Amino acid sequence: MVDYHEANSQTQQSNHGDYMQPEEDWDRDLLLDPAWERQQRKTFTAWCNSHLRKAGTQIEVIEEDFRDGLKLMLLLEVISGERLPKPERGKMRVHKINNVNKALDFIATKGVKLVSIGAEEIVDGNVKMTLGMIWTIILRFAIQDISVEETSAKEGLLLWCQRKTAPYKNVNVQNFHISWKDGLAFNALIHRHRPELIDYDKLRKDDPLTNLNNAFEVAEKYLDIPKMLDAEDIVGTLRPDEKAIMTYVSCYYHAFSGAQKAETAANRICKVLAVNQENEHLMEDYEKLASDLLEWIRQTKPWLENREPEKTMPAMQQKLEDFRDYRRVHKPPKVQEKCQLEINFNTLQTKLRLSNRPAFMPSEGKMVSDINNAWQGLEQAEKGYEEWLLNEIRRLERLDHLAEKFRQKATIHEDWTKDKEAMLTQKDYEMAALADIKALLKKHEAFESDLAAHQDRVEQIAAIAQELNDLDYYDSPSVNARCQTICDHWDTLGSLTQTRRDALERTEKLQETIDQLYLEYAKRAAPFNNWMEGAMEDLQDMFIVHTTEEIQGLIAAHEQFKATLPDADKEREAILGIHNEMMKIAQSYNIKLSGVNPYTSITPQSINEKWDKVQQLVPARDQALQAEFNKQQSNEHLREQFANNANVVGPWIQTKMQEIGRISIEMHGTLEDQLNQLKQYENSIVNYKPNIEKLEQDHQLIQEALIFDNKHTNYTMEHIRVGWEQLLTTIARTINEVQNQILTRDAKGISQEQLNEFRSSFTHFDKDHSGKLGPEEFKACLISLGYDVGNDLQGEAEFVRIMGVVDPNNTEEVSFQAFIDFMSHETTDTDTAEQVMASFKILAGDKSYITAEELRRELPPDQAEYCIARMAPYRGPDTVPGALDYMSFSTALYGESDL
Repeated sequence: MVDYHEANSQTQQSNHGDYMQPEEDWDRDLLLDPAWERQQRKTFTAWCNSHLRKAGTQIEVIEEDFRDGLKLMLLLEVISGERLPKPERGKMRVHKINNVNKALDFIATKGVKLVSIGAEEIVDGNVKMTLGMIWTIILRFAIQDISVEETSAKEGLLLWCQRKTAPYKNVNVQNFHISWKDGLAFNALIHRHRPELIDYDKLRKDDPLTNLNNAFEVAEKYLDIPKMLDAEDIVGTLRPDEKAIMTYVSCYYHAFSGAQKAETAANRICKVLAVNQENEHLMEDYEKLASDLLEWIRQTKPWLENREPEKTMPAMQQKLEDFRDYRRVHKPPKVQEKCQLEINFNTLQTKLRLSNRPAFMPSEGKMVSDINNAWQGLEQAEKGYEEWLLNEIRRLERLDHLAEKFRQKATIHEDWTKDKEAMLTQKDYEMAALADIKALLKKHEAFESDLAAHQDRVEQIAAIAQELNDLDYYDSPSVNARCQTICDHWDTLGSLTQTRRDALERTEKLQETIDQLYLEYAKRAAPFNNWMEGAMEDLQDMFIVHTTEEIQGLIAAHEQFKATLPDADKEREAILGIHNEMMKIAQSYNIKLSGVNPYTSITPQSINEKWDKVQQLVPARDQALQAEFNKQQSNEHLREQFANNANVVGPWIQTKMQEIGRISIEMHGTLEDQLNQLKQYENSIVNYKPNIEKLEQDHQLIQEALIFDNKHTNYTMEHIRVGWEQLLTTIARTINEVQNQILTRDAKGISQEQLNEFRSSFTHFDKDHSGKLGPEEFKACLISLGYDVGNDLQGEAEFVRIMGVVDPNNTEEVSFQAFIDFMSHETTDTDTAEQVMASFKILAGDKSYITAEELRRELPPDQAEYCIARMAPYRGPDTVPGALDYMSFSTALYGESDL
């Protein structure tokens, strides 16, 4: 402003020419009319003050306050927005004339011809010349730019008034004097733009004073238009001053015209900010969903990677049941969340492309590829965990079987060795007769034979104990302790046996009688008895098999055993025959027998009892083997049932995956028709889910039956699950691609024919029907659409640029969606950062900055606060406290690429 200039600035010249010819030369005679002069004084003074108050000053008497030229220069700077040469501060007449001349020269540079108006007349306070000069300024800066349908300024302002007041009764604007005397035209202009300020129906044509005062007061209070005339001046004059009325009406025009521009600018900003806010909400939703899914994977994966085995079978079976619950209950919702996350990401990227925004880059570690990698790691851990569970169950099952077998064999051995140590340490041979000594020696030989026969059992016990240790059996310490006790005791028996033999052989030289029959009985009874004990042990031995072939092998072995029973029965009868022969000889020769075979403790009664026991165990073994055979047949049925279903479901899933790839390329019709076809196809796939659930039920029956392999099919339940999840994900992605194409078409205004043309061109060059084009295929497609991407340098450069747009990751492949996005961007237009910046400039009143108050006045509250929170402080020249930088904010909305 003039008061604050520090140095002279160069006067900016512009060759505007004559912007308009005055409608008539300044008529000095008209100014002699006191009423008109009074109206012009009030109007021009109020008009000047409406601008001077922006610089913190005003005038009181128009012909006096402009005499020194200072406020005149200040007025011109305010209304033009330009700096005038530095004024002279002296109070001499020459200083004042120079200042006024600077102002008049500036007016002349704007294409205004000043007729008979000189600086001396203004300095002398000539009223009519001063009013004429102010009217010239008003014409140039307030009325000249008004143009409606290429009319002159005055005609344009009159036409604007006529159009705005046309719908109102009793208003007929034909000029700028008597058409405004009743005040209805002023009220009609206000009501047309701000109907809430005036109740027009209550105004009466016969009450002009009330009408005029109402319009002037409302305009001053709500529209920031100063009161330039009194109602009495207009009513009391036969013909109001035309220039005063034009000046007053031009203020109405500028007030409402500025509001309309501000509203348009605000609407544009609201639209842009609404898109930006929606995109930010989608980004926040993606970040939260991605974080939640990654956190679930992070928490779940350690559980699947835990390989801490349980000690008992029930505990491991509970772990298996927990894993099934995870598969059935916990994982499926997460599969759906992962699919929805990818759909949301693709939709967001499409919306950002449509609104000309930069692509969304998720936080580090939350890209779709990161989530896919984490998901793949989860599934690998899941597969490994299931395999480990099944192997652990097999191991525990074998451990339980071995432990029970160890206990049985150990118990039998301990029962056999009980009292053997006492027998071997007795001194019965010291006082015995020769026959008794012979008997004791033979008996000892039989015991040694029996002892040797039991050596294999001890070795079996030790081998089982070692296997339990190798398999990390939880109760290995007690097994080892018992095994060590048995081995130590066995070594003791061996030592004691050798000691007794030595003693008997020393005594044998003194006692050489022996009963051969007893000896023969003992020698034959001992192995037979051992055979029967082994047979009873084998008949009661536990077994575990997994296939019908294995149980059939056990049945065959059992049948072979049963075939030996007749020979065994003959051996039993022969042994009993020896005993009967001894009894017959004793009876024949009156030999008194002691009643006890000195060589063995095996009696005919015990042989018969054990034989009867064997006869009872054989059919029991038959039943157990048959029951196991039936069980394995049932398991085989479960395998075949699962295999039959899996061999149907697996190929069905593979076929559907191939069909989806083919359908997505070969579909015809509108995008809505294609979307409906895909959704119907998706429904047909979802309706197939009962077959998957039936297969899950079959698989659960197989796992509950502890069946670990299936030779009838190459498909596992894991293969089926992964294929089913991929099928659902693929069809969902295909639907999402069509939905994004619809979004692209609707947002970009692309016709169905254009989309069909794009699809036809893409499909024509997609020879392998993969849904993607290689670089050469894509170049041929562009050439078919009229793009100059030939083999010359310019064409190659253009093709490299286009490839950078459609294939930013250099995959050497162009998807159909990327092709559609590129063609949409090439054929349509969108908002730009420059347009948004221009809209902010309108709201700011052509300033390089904007204030928070201006934003709150022009924008809705939520979007005003959104801008205030994100705009940086303005750092340019002529800044004021609280100024905000809307230029960098507009650029940031579209990314650096729009600069």
